[in-house]
Amino acid sequence: MHLTLDGGLELLCNSVKIHHVDVDLKTGEDKLSMRDLLTWIKTNLIKERPEMFVKGDSVRPGVLVLINDCDWELCGSLDAVVEEKDMVIFISTLHGG
Repeated sequence: MHLTLDGGLELLCNSVKIHHVDVDLKTGEDKLSMRDLLTWIKTNLIKERPEMFVKGDSVRPGVLVLINDCDWELCGSLDAVVEEKDMVIFISTLHGG
C-alpha cells in the first residue's frame, strides 16, 4: 500500500520531511489501521528517539494526526483505516520556549 507521510517526523528520520512509503499489510489482513501504521513507522522510519513520537501504541500527547486533512479522532484514531494513496500528517502542537 503506497502512502505519503508528512510533517513532524523529520527530526527523528534523518531530516527527511516527506516520506513516500510502501507498507505491506499483515498476512491475512485486507486493511491497514493507524495502529499498524504507527508500529510500521516506529520500526522502519524512525532512526532515533522513538519515545518522542510514540507512547505505548499511540502517538505522544501533543501530536496532531491528520488523515487526508481530517483529524484522526474523527476517523477512529488508532482504529482508523488508511487506504491506498492516503496522506497522513503528524503535527507537533508543543513548542519549546
